[in-house]
Amino acid sequence: MTSEIIDVIATEGMIPREKLEDDATIESLGLKSIDIVMILTAIEEKFDVYIPMDGSFQEAKDLKGLVDAISAHILREKAAK
Repeated sequence: MTSEIIDVIATEGMIPREKLEDDATIESLGLKSIDIVMILTAIEEKFDVYIPMDGSFQEAKDLKGLVDAISAHILREKAAK
């Protein structure tokens, strides 16, 4: 799942996959708020889950934190269905 989420971030954020290191910050990747919204929308569609825009991923400091928060949310949503 992690790889799939990173693929979506690369595609939607228009970031070369090799730049998506675990310790890369949102700022260092040049992602703006609209990019995050586009990424989350694409992840919602790909995994058929709802991701609230004020979720725990908002507090993520780096790519690993963001991907971990999104993965955990997806797993919780799938378990609840």
